[in-house]
Amino acid sequence: MRKENMTVLSHQELTQDVYELTVQGELVSDISLPGQFVHVKVAEGMEPLLRRPISISSYDKEKDTLTMIYRAQGKGTIVLSGRMEGKQIDVLGPLGNGFPKDTVKPGETVLLVGGGIGVPPLYQLSKELLAKGASVIHVLGFQTASAVFYETEFSLLGETHIVTDDGSSGRKGFVTDVMEELDDGLSFDKVFACGPTPMLKAIESNYSGRKQVYLSLEERMGCGIGACFACVCHTGDDPNGFSYKKICSDGPVFRAGEVII
Repeated sequence: MRKENMTVLSHQELTQDVYELTVQGELVSDISLPGQFVHVKVAEGMEPLLRRPISISSYDKEKDTLTMIYRAQGKGTIVLSGRMEGKQIDVLGPLGNGFPKDTVKPGETVLLVGGGIGVPPLYQLSKELLAKGASVIHVLGFQTASAVFYETEFSLLGETHIVTDDGSSGRKGFVTDVMEELDDGLSFDKVFACGPTPMLKAIESNYSGRKQVYLSLEERMGCGIGACFACVCHTGDDPNGFSYKKICSDGPVFRAGEVII
């Protein structure tokens, strides 16, 4: 982990209020797993004070670049969306534990399931699993057609299913509907998922115990390094509720059942 003023190489709006931000700096060399995140100081002054956690969508260690995809919906991320190319941005990272790609063996089929702004961290994971010789299938959920992003990028890596709440793009319904259909016709070995809590709960309920399932949790954070206890969650093996883990430092990726979501 290091704190660095990284240079903004590109910053563009992918869909309404969803931005792709690519920065360059030595911090990239410290990234060890897809699914890790960075803590970004969104403004040059003191306001907003707290950093914002943003997942790493992809990175290139040869070029020292990393790409983040985020939704500008609060004061901090709206300020961040105005950062122009060529400017510098204060980034702390990489933080957290990512997806355990070493659990995947060549020849296995892995189902990657994302919902909304939980889709981005699956992109680098998909590329690295493909490089290991695994097969990847993507099930990506969005609210509506205008919210869909990176469909082409994921399609170039493997079979990709788009699901929208209103059916305006791909399949109408929930990502779990497509998962059930795939489970009937194809025996996938593992599930890696990132997205809103209701989606993760449904995946855990349906597949935990039958498949190896790993979930990346989304949570508000204060410090991002495990010192402030703002993002704790109880562990699944403690009925009394006294045992907990920190999403920022112990996670954000956990095996299904490891923590209570």
